[in-house]
Amino acid sequence: MELSNLVEQINQIHDYFQKEAVQQVNTSLTIRNWLVGLRLYEYEQKGQDRAAYGTRLYKVIAKQLASIKGLSESRLYLCKDFYLGYPQIFLTVSRKFPSSQLLPQTTVLQSVSLQDETLDIPQNEGDLLVSRLSFSHFIEILKAETPLKRFFYETECIKNNWNLQELKRAIETLLFERTGLSIDKESVIQKIRQKTVLKVTDVMRNPYILEFLELKEAHEYSEKELETAIINHLQDFLIELGRGFCFEARQKRITFDNEHYFIDLVFYHRILRCHVLIDLKIGSFDHADAGQMNLYLNYYRENEMIEGDNPPVGIILCAQKNDALVHYATGGLSQQVFVSKYLVNLPKAEELKRFVEREQNYFKTKVQNKDKL
Repeated sequence: MELSNLVEQINQIHDYFQKEAVQQVNTSLTIRNWLVGLRLYEYEQKGQDRAAYGTRLYKVIAKQLASIKGLSESRLYLCKDFYLGYPQIFLTVSRKFPSSQLLPQTTVLQSVSLQDETLDIPQNEGDLLVSRLSFSHFIEILKAETPLKRFFYETECIKNNWNLQELKRAIETLLFERTGLSIDKESVIQKIRQKTVLKVTDVMRNPYILEFLELKEAHEYSEKELETAIINHLQDFLIELGRGFCFEARQKRITFDNEHYFIDLVFYHRILRCHVLIDLKIGSFDHADAGQMNLYLNYYRENEMIEGDNPPVGIILCAQKNDALVHYATGGLSQQVFVSKYLVNLPKAEELKRFVEREQNYFKTKVQNKDKL
């Protein structure tokens, strides 16, 4: 046997078991979330603590599960929706754990229809779904308004091995509706089909899997070196100002439904007693940047503020090749006293603008010198 053949065989063995490991993680995460949904639904059906907690039930549960990453209030609702939408997974779980305490002794499945008999909508088997789709896929497919539409996207995902981005593109371009209206349905579907080689590294960057495995999320801050260089120095710059900035997070991820957003830098200001969110944009300021920052501020106001905190403050730094703009977003602050403190303790817009311009010039000079070598 030639050495090159031996090396190729070892590579094939490694690739096979690496993919097997990823599949095991995907399956475990999916089944865990389904079981969480089952338990939540069962608890609600029994009416336990309904009077005590009411609509706050999921918030209370999420707070008590704070040590488990990825089981926020919104995620708990998704788990319940997942269970209700896919009762056929019960057979998969019961076969996988035939004598386990993970499944309740008396299940509430009889109250959940396994199939819409009036419409006679087909269903994919639970084993096939769990083995071929990730939880991220399920979240997107659950948004479908009808069982038939959901079945369509499940089937196309499985047939074509779509990753999450391809599934989203199919949904956003109304593939289901266009297929239904077309005479040559296969031709419409064929145009969007493509053979996809799903890389293990792509799957392991899935935030849900990282949360499930309790692994640190290593996010690439930007494909553009300029943005990364400015963020690197901005973090130190603000702390060195000595005005109460306490570093809290970099590339802070917040998730709405199945969409992930990353805030470049998050500080807590001990004098203002509020979070300061900083987002850097390459290019000119756009109304969409303000809208996105408003999203971040609303999230922090509802989910991160504690008693005694003031509303969060957002700073948008827009860096252009020949210009720099600083945009403050105060999140609708109404307390005049606090606004005055805010103006005194936060860096002046001109100061931040000079910082961005200085970083741009430094980076530009560095690149030019590198080109000369």
